Amino acid sequence: MKNLLNEISKCTLCQKHLKLGPRPVLSMSSKSKILIIGQAPGLTVHKTGKPWDDKSGENLRNWMGINDKVFYDNKKIGIMPMGFCYPGKGKSGDLPPRKECAPEWHEKLLDKLDTPSLILLIGSYAQNYYLGKKKYKTLTETVKNYHQFLPKYFVLPHPSPRNNIWMKKNPWFKNEVIPTLKNKVLESLSA
Repeated sequence: MKNLLNEISKCTLCQKHLKLGPRPVLSMSSKSKILIIGQAPGLTVHKTGKPWDDKSGENLRNWMGINDKVFYDNKKIGIMPMGFCYPGKGKSGDLPPRKECAPEWHEKLLDKLDTPSLILLIGSYAQNYYLGKKKYKTLTETVKNYHQFLPKYFVLPHPSPRNNIWMKKNPWFKNEVIPTLKNKVLESLSA
């Protein structure tokens, strides 16, 4: 795992598409109990090099019911985004994750990982890639039917503050999904 992570840290596969240049951001250990597969680092994370080091990360840790110490212990939590580098700014937020990373690196990383007890698929990019035809027509429907993907996957919307309107429109997420997520995270970390 250490050699592979070192190789990924030097990756320049999509350099020509990255305005700010490559800076792969991920965190894993072969012993990670929970694996988080999100989109791609944002600008803040690109600058710090620390995954989920922004408001979205705060929200995610709150949803999971864990603190920074647990979240950044890679023997407990592994972080492997769909795109490892900041993709740049688009018209209405960040660009989508680069498509080169997941096919190039995900399987190699998963092969080095002991079977995690829970994989969080955050956002439509991760859900499309890992669930394929099993996902529902919309992200809302997929998340609403989260229990169908357990025990392996727990599907979530992106925890960005930009999704606050979605949260207000879907109170079942806060009332049902988040408490279940916290329980699953606790079970996984205790295993």
